[in-house]
Amino acid sequence: MTTKKSILRVLTATMLPAVALCACSDKDEPEVGPGNGNSTDGKFVFATTVEGSNANTYVLLTGESLDEGNLTTVNNGLVNPGATQWVFHKNYLYALTYNQGNAGTTRSYILGENGEMEARSIEYRISRFSSYGTYNDYILTMSTGEGPESQADSHGYKPMTLLVTYLDVVNEQSRSNDTSTGAYSMENFLGNGEYVTLAGAEQSGSKLYCGAVPMGLSQYGAAYDNGKWIRDGFEHLVHTEAGGTGGGSYKAGELAGTQYPDECWVAIYSNDDMLHPVLAKTDKISTPCGRFRSQYYQTVWAAENGDIYVFSSSFAKTMTDPLQQTKLPAGVCRIPRGSDKFDDYYCNLEEQTPGGNRSFMRCWPAGGNRFLMIMYDRPLTEKGYAATELAIFDADSKKLTYVTGLPENISSIGKTVYTKDGKVYIPINVENERPAIYGINTATAVASRGVSIEAVDITGFGYMTPEK
Repeated sequence: MTTKKSILRVLTATMLPAVALCACSDKDEPEVGPGNGNSTDGKFVFATTVEGSNANTYVLLTGESLDEGNLTTVNNGLVNPGATQWVFHKNYLYALTYNQGNAGTTRSYILGENGEMEARSIEYRISRFSSYGTYNDYILTMSTGEGPESQADSHGYKPMTLLVTYLDVVNEQSRSNDTSTGAYSMENFLGNGEYVTLAGAEQSGSKLYCGAVPMGLSQYGAAYDNGKWIRDGFEHLVHTEAGGTGGGSYKAGELAGTQYPDECWVAIYSNDDMLHPVLAKTDKISTPCGRFRSQYYQTVWAAENGDIYVFSSSFAKTMTDPLQQTKLPAGVCRIPRGSDKFDDYYCNLEEQTPGGNRSFMRCWPAGGNRFLMIMYDRPLTEKGYAATELAIFDADSKKLTYVTGLPENISSIGKTVYTKDGKVYIPINVENERPAIYGINTATAVASRGVSIEAVDITGFGYMTPEK
């Protein structure tokens, strides 16, 4: 991933490790960053999918370079169960697996002294997650779900509660936060009655910065004080019966989706106990996250100087009811290093896209004050949009530059990045061709094809050094 840090993911766990990816080579000594270290004994690690006659197989491969070569999975690599998200942290690789409504299996891996990938002994069972992040020795997985029965109201409605799993990567242990006291309630989190979920967790110093995503009124929130938190004119948005599927499911009595789409909130925690946050707010951008189905992608990132850049994809434009659609374009604001408030920094990203009306799905730090962004190929208000383009955003110049040199037949773009020497690397999967890692010069936004792999796709990659 980036030199800044590894990724963090939100889940509810019981007992099972996860998997992550990252690697570097003898030739490509890594920058200082999460798990990159200073050793030249390491390798790049690639999580790949290989298509078989009856089913797909998932293989962890190692390589010496990102910029050249071809790797094969034939009689090579470590077969594994696969993952929704590969997360590299502190020289460990975790495979986080998302199962809608059910527990998923998580396992972790190391690079052995012989240069081969090895599975560690413990597995964890983790429930559905909506986001993730890292803090010191932990991978944090987070979601918002119903709290304990002891906190239910007179209707039997349970408050929505933050569910955090702490995966201690060094000691190979797992624990969850204690929700029994009600301290982790996410109800009325922003003072408007709505509950929130968290998108990502970015560490800067000892603080954690999390995008706070308003989800609307739960049954608990909508019923509170005879509907106190339902805005005038929004009564028709309260569901009279259950419906929807997956991440779009809802219950009777809920008001799904925020009543305040033109606000952006960031929760700033003083440590990893995830309690008593300071809330930073701006009305220049909308919700601070990217979206794909039930997943909330992190868009709150620290630049190398410690400033926190907060990106909004304005995904609320896709809401059905006009009252819940944001009027704000996709953009970025900033919380200066050490501050708990937004300053006056603002950039309209949308106006710099073709047609002046496109947004993005994900973004990552790309070194210095630059960021790599996965862009949509058409406005969110149109059907059939796909995230198959890349751009570099320079926060200093407030300039968005689309990446050139990419293949035309892109089927998907990878979920992890790696930065080194003014380049940011990312997997590119293509139709009817081998996937490859592409290196992008962040000053020119020009991409070049690097190592290719004989596989269907590359789902993650990074740098690891042998575990002594």
